[in-house]
Amino acid sequence: MVEIWLPYGDSEVCVRIPAASLLDVIKPKDVDVPPDPREEIRSALKNPVGDKSIEDIAKSETKVSIVLKESLLQINQMIIHTLIDELRSAGIRDEDVTLIIAHDPFRLSSEHILSSDTGLFERLRIIRHNYRDCESVYFESHSGIKFYLNRNFLEADVKILIGTVEPHPILGYTGGWELIIPGIADTNSSNMIFKLGLDEITRRGRLKDNPIYEEISGAAEKVHVDLALHIVMNGEFRVVKAFAGEVNKSFLEAVKFADSIYRIPVEDRADIVFISPGGSYFDATFQESTLCLDTALNVLGRKKDLVLVAECSHGFGDKEFLETILKYSNLRLLRKDLERSFSIQKLMAYRLINVLQRINLSIVTAMPNYYISKIPNLKVARTANEAYRMLIESSRDKGKISLIPYGSLTIPSVKS
Repeated sequence: MVEIWLPYGDSEVCVRIPAASLLDVIKPKDVDVPPDPREEIRSALKNPVGDKSIEDIAKSETKVSIVLKESLLQINQMIIHTLIDELRSAGIRDEDVTLIIAHDPFRLSSEHILSSDTGLFERLRIIRHNYRDCESVYFESHSGIKFYLNRNFLEADVKILIGTVEPHPILGYTGGWELIIPGIADTNSSNMIFKLGLDEITRRGRLKDNPIYEEISGAAEKVHVDLALHIVMNGEFRVVKAFAGEVNKSFLEAVKFADSIYRIPVEDRADIVFISPGGSYFDATFQESTLCLDTALNVLGRKKDLVLVAECSHGFGDKEFLETILKYSNLRLLRKDLERSFSIQKLMAYRLINVLQRINLSIVTAMPNYYISKIPNLKVARTANEAYRMLIESSRDKGKISLIPYGSLTIPSVKS
């Protein structure tokens, strides 16, 4: 028997399987980690990709607006401390900096924002984007969708974007112009674009021919942005590389590097797949945990047995997500509802129901049974080993097993 440990909230759980059944453990490539991540970020800011540095764009008494995509608390703090040091060197006062926490419609938990118990974050003006803060001026996408953006950002003299670059099942990759739309845009116009995700033509790790990415970039690139900072992390959430400069150029450089870590060639498909979203940052709720399921579908064989290992310490997720799952078993009817009245919660429910109707899905979770047992076609286990026993008891053939410890940060590609 072999023991494989999978991230589960802030801890790990073990699954024991016969050595002969283990096909592979699919995870991001190991890469060298900079000894000082703040120095890596500082170096990127001083050597921007295809554009001016902070010294060139920021002068004394300049009003600066920074859009920050939420990440782990320690990552947020490290990035902002480093960036503020550079702004100070250019003569910018902390009081002249507005930090806007970007809206992420796919995330519900908010434990990972900035702490206000340090002097720096008491001096900065920190706001969370609200669609009510959007200006009346609009920008238009290729298809004519009008976007209204946060006025605090538009009114600043210097505009900076900060975000991590991670695989995403709908956007392709996070970062880049996503920090503008939906990050600081109005909800209605953002929803009009995400409705394109209904047709399943979006793919994790793919930007080319991704209609959502093309619509977002086509509109947001009309917005003047002075500097972008993109961070790539490994499976342990340690900074491995930073890219700064012009938004699109620095983003595409970051994506190219991220692809070299997250895109993993796989020899064969598995009969059983165990997948963890990657720990507490990705599995705080059941709703957020389901975003990684497409990763496992790429490597599942004909038996289609999938086990999701996700603690879900914050519960089920958005109320509309649960209500939609319980209301609809017919995808065609749900699609009609989405076309009439779209929301991200309904879209995520639509994608999950589609999975539940195609494969055998089990979940290892700490959620109470009375919550999770309501979902049709979903089996529940309290431990990963119990989930494995349930699978082999229902089939004479144990089959080959693949395990994916960091499902949210992995893009498997089957060679065959």
